[in-house]
Order: sequence, then structure tokens, then C-alpha cells
Amino acid sequence: MSKNTVAKHQEGIEYLDVLTKAGEKTGISKPRGDVHREGDYHRAVHVWIYAESTQELLVQCRADSKDSWPGQWDISSAGHISAGDSSLVSAVRELQEELGITLPKDAFELIFVFLQECVINDGTYINNEYNDVYLVTMIDPIPLDAFTLQESEVSAVKYISYQEYRSLLANEDPHYVPYDVNSAYGQLFEIIEKRYRQNVDLRSLNLQKQINRYAPVSLSAETAGISDADKKALALIVKAATFIDRIFYLQIWHSNLSFSDWLREHAGKSHLDKLKWTYYHINKSPWSCLDENEAFLTTADSAIKLIPEATKPVTGWIGLEYRLAFPVIKPPGANFYPSDMDKMEFSLWIDSLPEDKKKEATGFFNVIKRHSESEIMDIPKSRNASTSFHDLYIVPYWQEYNSLLVEAAKLLHEAGNITSSLSLRRLLHRKADAFLSNDYYDSDIAWMELRTTQASVLYPRNRQSVQH
Repeated sequence: MSKNTVAKHQEGIEYLDVLTKAGEKTGISKPRGDVHREGDYHRAVHVWIYAESTQELLVQCRADSKDSWPGQWDISSAGHISAGDSSLVSAVRELQEELGITLPKDAFELIFVFLQECVINDGTYINNEYNDVYLVTMIDPIPLDAFTLQESEVSAVKYISYQEYRSLLANEDPHYVPYDVNSAYGQLFEIIEKRYRQNVDLRSLNLQKQINRYAPVSLSAETAGISDADKKALALIVKAATFIDRIFYLQIWHSNLSFSDWLREHAGKSHLDKLKWTYYHINKSPWSCLDENEAFLTTADSAIKLIPEATKPVTGWIGLEYRLAFPVIKPPGANFYPSDMDKMEFSLWIDSLPEDKKKEATGFFNVIKRHSESEIMDIPKSRNASTSFHDLYIVPYWQEYNSLLVEAAKLLHEAGNITSSLSLRRLLHRKADAFLSNDYYDSDIAWMELRTTQASVLYPRNRQSVQH
């Protein structure tokens, strides 16, 4: 968020980024009232809470004081994306403010973007709004007593079956904010329908066909000429590589490790669960490499997480359980960049950086994160973070993957201490040092000078996950 935007928020005026009709940022921000009076295109978030066990959606009754659709039933939670803010952070914040629910980012699944164009209030309120629609999937309904409603925004909440809600919208019930279920907004109901009314046998058959495209191959290594010391060193190198594998998972998608662990643990529950794990293990993600990264799993297949403190406590209720969400479309920047970062935002940020920081920001061994996301998720920021008012900042690999790199470095140092090859020893020690310094130059030189068949290439990076 820029310094100017911060000042405007302090004045109590909400500013919105003005978009083109195609949804691209213009670089201009205006007060919210002016945006709706003049019909400027802008962005907002819709957050839907869905309960699996009852197949119900949570709807809220808009406060009578609202300037749009007062007293009508609407989305679980919604709000504008303020100038300089990101979509995900806005979704998290709206749920906190309006309903008193605090959830991490892995609960929010962006399912589609919906353009709403309408005029209400006798032409005084023009709503040209791009809405990022999120789905939060609960296992069971949250007790109504657990909500803390923001009285200025919400007067009540209730649950309604998604089929009934779709019917009410289709019949243009005057008690509900209108959405055209026969156009873009119908995707909400189509997604739920597809996920929870699946044919298990057909799905198993399709997964098996996808798996059958891969031929199992056994790999072996000739170790007859390797000394006992080098065999021990090699075993340590292989063990170190398992930590790099876990980094690989994290670099594809921020919750990939949790998802992987869940699928592996539940692979024995049914034939379908076994197939899910098998194909996931091949792809190392829920997106199929041979099908242009089309998702073969959904959030309905995902891990269940419990957060007792997500709402105010209710006697006899263990707390909020939700499905770990993942995007249907594989993030083009993998987990190296914020999923909702666009080219303009990145370019403006890069242009604001000094030359040394520009090199870091576009280098191989750093990830880019958001200040706002770190703040709302209560995540410690990098000590190397820029002090500018831009939302983006740099985190070096040694910090982002510190716990894994520390373990890998220990193993490489141990392997380096026992190997009989001087050049391999030099490589292993320099690579281990690089893991904790983020400077890989010396280790790259050591690799080029390696004088052994036991080549070791270990990097905590996977830029192949980025779609250019």
C-alpha cells in the first residue's frame, strides 16, 4: 500500500483502484463514493462459506444502513478491495470484520472472477465491479452463536441449502440480492454440484487411465567401485535430497506438503483414495502435467484442518474444521510470487528498488511476498525486507526454507567430512554453506571442478514451476 493510500485511509475515506473495462489497473485511485457515482470499474471480493455435511451455504442479511441492497440476504461475506490491497488479504479481512472468523490463507479458494454491472438507487449507484469469488469449505456448519457480527454491515446470518438458494435467485426473490445464476454466477452452484455428486466408479476409471500413461521404471546404481566411506557419504547426500524434495513441494504451492501428507495417510481408505495418491505422487501436485496442468483433484479431496480459535468459543463445539483449499488453475508464478500479483504491480515495485535489490528480486534464490499478507497472517517478515511502502518484499531462500535447509546442510557437511574425494568434499561443504548464506557462486564453481563420478547437484529451487 502506498504512503498516499495509507494517509487516505487514516482520513476515514476508502479509496479504490480504478480499472479499465477489461479489468486492468489504470494506476488511478478514487474515493469509494466517487467510484460508484461515476461508474468506474473496480474490484471486490465475495467469500462463500459452504458446509459439506449439510450442503448449505451461509448467507448474511445486509444491514439496513447499507447504501446498496439494504436488508437483503447476500453472500457470506463481501467487500471492496481497497486501493493498494491484495485480493486474498481483503477476503481474509472481510471475513474477520463482518463475521468474526479468523482463517489462514489456505482456507480460501478462488473459484472464479465475476463482473457485475448494474445501476440501482434511481441511477445514483453504479456498480461496475470485478468480484473475486472465494469458497471456504467447512466440514460442518459453524454454530450461529460462534459468529461476531459487524452491526454496521450485517444484521443476521443463516444457512440455506445451495439448491434452495439457487432456486431463489433464479426466481428473483426480492429478499435476496440478485445474481444471474444462468450466467457467470451459476459457476458457484456448478462447482459444488460437480464436487459432491460425483460418480466414484467413473472417477476411479479416469484416474486409472491417467496413471496408465506412465510406465514404471526401476533405477539402480553401480556401487561396486565405491569405497565404504563414499557409500556412507552417498547415503547422507540422498537423505539431504529428501529435504530438498520437500522444498520442491512448497515451491509449487504453499500448502502442497500438507496436502501430500494427507493424501498419503488416507491412501488406504478406498480404491479411489489410492488412485488419488498414486497420481498425485507422480505429479507432485494436484495438477496433471500431461493435461496442461488441469486439476485432477478438488478441495473436496483435500486435508481437513481444525482451528478451535477461529471464532469465539461455543460450549460443546470443538471448533472450526475446514478443507485446505487449492486453486483450480495452477498458479502461474508457483509459490515464488503472490498468486494475485499482476505484471503492473511487479513492474512498479521493481522500478522503485535500488539496483542491488532489483538483482535480488529477479534472481534465482529469493521469493516475493506481501507485507499485508504477512501482517494479517501474523507471519514474521524478512530482515532483508524493503522499508518502502510497496506491498511486495523479498525473502531469501535461506530464510523461507530455513528449517529444511539447516537439516540438509548438516547432512552435506557430514557427508563432506567422510568422503574420500577431495573435490566432492569441497563441493559438499560449499553447497551446505550456500544453503545458509544464499550465495551459490562458490558451490557452482566447486561443482564444475568436481573430479568424481558421484556428481551432486542440490538446489532449493524449481523455476520450472513458473509458467512464463
